[in-house]
Amino acid sequence: MEKLPILAITMGDPAGIGPEIVAKSFMEDRVYEQCRPIVTGDAGIMERAVKLLNLPLKVNAVSSVSDAKFERGTMDVYDLKCCNADTLKFGEVQAEAGNAAFLAITTAIDLAMKNEVDGTVTAPLNKAALNLAGHHFDGHTEIYAHFTGTKKYAMLLADANMRVIHVSTHVSLREACDRCKKERIIEVTELINDACKMFGIENPRIGIAGLNPHSSDNGLFGWEEEKEIIPAVEELKKRGFNVDGPIPPDTLFAKAKCGQYDGCVAMYHDQGHIPFKVVGFNWNKETGKMETVEGVNITLGLPIIRVSVDHGTAFDVAGKGIASPDALLLSIDYASKMAKNRKKA
Repeated sequence: MEKLPILAITMGDPAGIGPEIVAKSFMEDRVYEQCRPIVTGDAGIMERAVKLLNLPLKVNAVSSVSDAKFERGTMDVYDLKCCNADTLKFGEVQAEAGNAAFLAITTAIDLAMKNEVDGTVTAPLNKAALNLAGHHFDGHTEIYAHFTGTKKYAMLLADANMRVIHVSTHVSLREACDRCKKERIIEVTELINDACKMFGIENPRIGIAGLNPHSSDNGLFGWEEEKEIIPAVEELKKRGFNVDGPIPPDTLFAKAKCGQYDGCVAMYHDQGHIPFKVVGFNWNKETGKMETVEGVNITLGLPIIRVSVDHGTAFDVAGKGIASPDALLLSIDYASKMAKNRKKA
């Protein structure tokens, strides 16, 4: 057990499903077979989640990682005493919840930067609550970049054969088109290529999407392919990367799903997120529930490991005990593997 990596798992927004899926994950043997987990957040909130789910877990509040027990049946919580579990409401945007989620994240980052933990895994936060609390960030990725001093970074979505990185993420569609530049395309392709190698893929095949319909059809529907994307692809090939592109977006992701590509470069947020979630999210019409919510979000370019679920706080089901921990368990799988490979390197 002592040789396993220590992972800091944030509790997420306490008004959402974060604490519930974190608590459920501590019931899985696979977690303890891969890592030594510790939650950053509020012990009272995690106690509330354990009671709500009627789980045989004991919450062990600690003020340092060295005090954690890392034992099955015990949930170690790096207690920030940042929330009132008796008054916080489920399923509502609240400044108190946004601040608690923020503190859980920054604490995990600090522990990783000090090498007290080997990696971090984040449960979902609510951007409106985050900003209501006075923390004006677009999301996890930007918080991590700010507090680690990282200038060049990118979001990678991963689940089975689907691995998608983005040239731009949380900006308007108009600005996303303006950010479609040769240098940035090369930068994110290098990042996903390195990530694929970290996952054990020796010579990754990377498909690079076009920006416009049909990848502009030789200039009929736009100029970005000719002026930015094609020059980037040509330069990457010169550098020895195994890349194709620009590939029409409506076929690239279908090919990747079937294994033709090990990684995809999407030009903007929704271009990559929509096909990824179509593959990983499965709704059961008869039960009215999401049966599986799979897929992880990995921030590349950071000096520390950060893996997250790729779904939101699900305020509509928070407090009902029905949220699936699948994506969080997958996040722990990825973070554990990355931490082990980093130690070997």
